[in-house]
Formats: sequence, C-alpha cells, structure tokens
Amino acid sequence: MNPANPERKTPPNELGALLRHWRDMRGVSQLDVSFNAGVSQRHISFIESGRSVPSRQMLLDIAQTLDIPLRERNTLLLAAGYAPMYADGAWNAQEMQSVTKALGRMLRQHEPFPALVMDRYWNVLMTNESAPRFFNCFIDMAARKEPRNMLHLIFDPDGMRPFVADWQAVSNSLIQRVYRESVGRVVDEQTHELLAALHAYPDVQPDLKSSQRIVETGAAAAMPVIPIGFVKDGKVLNYFSMVATVGTPQAVAAQELRIECMFPADDETEARHLEMIDAVQQQR
Repeated sequence: MNPANPERKTPPNELGALLRHWRDMRGVSQLDVSFNAGVSQRHISFIESGRSVPSRQMLLDIAQTLDIPLRERNTLLLAAGYAPMYADGAWNAQEMQSVTKALGRMLRQHEPFPALVMDRYWNVLMTNESAPRFFNCFIDMAARKEPRNMLHLIFDPDGMRPFVADWQAVSNSLIQRVYRESVGRVVDEQTHELLAALHAYPDVQPDLKSSQRIVETGAAAAMPVIPIGFVKDGKVLNYFSMVATVGTPQAVAAQELRIECMFPADDETEARHLEMIDAVQQQR
C-alpha cells in the first residue's frame, strides 16, 4: 500500500492528467517515456488512466525522463499520495548557506562589472557592488522599490528604457529569454503575468514567442551574441551576459536561482565602463 499524505485527498486520476500534460508539453509518446524510464508502455498507460499507482521511485524516474522541475515534481508526488521530496524553503534559508556563499564569491570576483542573482521571475536577490553603481549612472536606483525586477527595470520608461539602444531588438531578445530560460522550459502562471506586464509597456511587439527569430543588422549582425547597448553621453556601451545555474540541485530554491554576469562586448565599452565606475566611486 502506498504511503499517503494525510493532509491531502487526491482527486481521481489527477496524477494521470498531470503526466499526460507533461508528455504533451515535452512532445513525447508513452512509448518514449517507457523506453527512457525503464517502465513498460502498458504500465505508463495504466498510470495515466488511473488503473495503477506507481511506486515513489518509479514516479521519480518518469519525472526525470520528462525533465520536470523540482517544484512540479513535488506536485506529482502529492498527486500520487506521497509526501513532497524536495525542500521548498526560501533562497536564503540556512540550508542554502553553502550555495549563497558561493554566489557571493562569484559576484565579488566579477568586479568591476555588474553581476546579480535572480529568481525564476527575474527578481533581483543579490548583486555585487558594481551592479547598482552601473545602473545609478543612468537612473536613481534608490527611487525604485524592492524587490527590484530586472526586466521591469529595463522595460520601464521611468527606468532604463530611455537609455537602451536598438530597443526593438533588445526587447524582443529579452522576451525570448523569458521563454528560453524558464526553469524546465515551464512558462507558469506567474511567468505569463510577467510577460503580460512587459507587453503592456510602450513599443513592445505583441505576442512575441520564443520560436520567432530576431534579425540583427549592422555591426551587431557580425557579433557572436546579441549585445544590449546603453547610451551614455551620446555614446553606446555594449554588453552581453553569461548566465549560470546551480548544478544538480536538490532543493527548489537552488534550481530556480541563476546568476547573470555582464561583460563588455568590445574594448571601447570596457574602457568607458571602467572610467564610469571609477567616477562613481570617487564621488562617494
């Protein structure tokens, strides 16, 4: 008999509906899942129809095959009558201390260029010293309420939007990143709300999806990445980002964290960035 969660009554065949949802999302058949998870196709069919309840380990194997994020794996476990397996505490909880210390070291080592840690919804959780110094060269960051959201900072006409060069290409690429970098490629309800809020800003193309291709022209077309340019004193400073995530996470918060480091895209930008940051430091 399966160990049930005493605090939850499972609706009939909720587990089967969830598994079909994930199979549809990943575009795989029952045969694909059975082959990769080491489970017979007949057993997969029985689970989805509600005729069979998988063991805890079998369910985890299926979730691994479907690349289901940890948060949603907890939902699957609950639907099968099991207790959640993956801790769902705050990103800065005591058990996350080793991860947050490592993130702090990464942020410090990226000076004098901006680096920040965000959650799955682009809310800024940590930064190095150069990040606020950089953005304060354009706007008053103290006037923006916390928690600050990186996408709203860029898209807001009262934020960085007036300083962004080639706005259409930048806004399109950022929206595509929301789709592409969503945890487990899952665009959940809160991500949809974030996208709707971004589309509500002026001069944002409606209904841009991750599959649409951005066409770059001019000097940017010859670059290996799509840079984001910020206009300062009539000149454009070009940057690109590198994004890192926690390897082999076993907690929901650990999987949903990511660190983004900004790098100058050319020598001129690097020189002008260093001058700009030095000037800010001297004013303190």
